[in-house]
Amino acid sequence: MIRCVRLWTGPDRNSYFEEGTIDLAPGVRGDWLSEKIRVASISFQETASGGAFTWHTAPVRQLVITLSGTLDFQTREGKHFVLHPGDVLLAEDTAGTGHSWRLVDASSWRRAYVVLEAGAEVPFRAERRQATS
Repeated sequence: MIRCVRLWTGPDRNSYFEEGTIDLAPGVRGDWLSEKIRVASISFQETASGGAFTWHTAPVRQLVITLSGTLDFQTREGKHFVLHPGDVLLAEDTAGTGHSWRLVDASSWRRAYVVLEAGAEVPFRAERRQATS
């Protein structure tokens, strides 16, 4: 399973997130595969250890694949989630109040930005939450 966090803008213009996975199906040789995703471009970026970025929105709808570094993301409501190497962020909060992030380990943040084509479907599956009493 590939962990994925979806970040989007709600009707109140604040950013929200939900954790889940990239949906995979059995493939050849015992591999697990996703459906193909229509993308426009891919680029790579590295931020030195200790880096942070204050409030901002995603510039476009994109997947952000963390290659190294551990990050703490925060929404304006004070909610946090952590990304680790191998995690995927589905960034869809292209408007509104945005999010911030900061590196929380000694590594640099190396990542791949995969810009999605307009209307591209991403096989994101939200985690089911257990009801609590």
